[in-house]
Amino acid sequence: MAHTRPVVGIIGNPHELDDRYPVHAGGTMNTEAVAEVAGCLPLLIPADPRFVSVAELMDVCDGFLLTGGQPNIHPEEYGQPETPAHGLFDRARDAITLTLVRACVVVGQPFFGICRGFQEVNVAMGGTLYPEIRDLPGRMNHRMPANGDLAEKFALRHTVRLTEGGIFHQILGTTEVLTNSLHGQGICQPGARIAIEGQAEDGTPEAIVVKGTPGFALAVQWHPEWNAAADRVSRPLFEAFGDAARDWAARKTGAHFMGRAG
Repeated sequence: MAHTRPVVGIIGNPHELDDRYPVHAGGTMNTEAVAEVAGCLPLLIPADPRFVSVAELMDVCDGFLLTGGQPNIHPEEYGQPETPAHGLFDRARDAITLTLVRACVVVGQPFFGICRGFQEVNVAMGGTLYPEIRDLPGRMNHRMPANGDLAEKFALRHTVRLTEGGIFHQILGTTEVLTNSLHGQGICQPGARIAIEGQAEDGTPEAIVVKGTPGFALAVQWHPEWNAAADRVSRPLFEAFGDAARDWAARKTGAHFMGRAG
């Protein structure tokens, strides 16, 4: 039997080519991180309940990468009214990812949240968000620099202090890392079972874990997919995620064969 890589579903985002042609899009750096660092088969998901269901996705995939994206989670999802500060929305993605996170937490199917994905994990667990971090007293501007090429936009900008003895400390072997920063929103109230294991210098939550789930359930507010193969923080995170997807795939295969034997 040919060896196959575990499948990681990469949450896609709506986009328009030339402002006219609608597509489902995913950043190439996400694909590279999943394929080349995590060692998994990347599969781009159209995050829209018209086309896919959470049950189907969980059956096909062994893990999920909850990517960043320009539209924000609609504040109705955490019990707040919509305001201009909340920006653009993607209700179709909300419908898929929030349900998907909750379902994965129950069974232990691995997921790794990035930026918007980090916020989705918190909201899925009942948490809330600030619409604009830079407007809060004492907070830095965490948004992407307005000018510059990709290397300048994704440059390392601030430290994140990690909880000693926590999951991130165990994976990274340190309690302080240097990360990029390309987000406007951030966690206000953490959801139930959300453990904040990393904070920026200004107190902004940057790394979270869902407590009490049997699988890999981690998320970061920064973008570890940038330069993932060479970055000493990104690489171990994606390697650990890939290992978790392989473990899930092996258990799924084992259950399948046991079911056939039964």
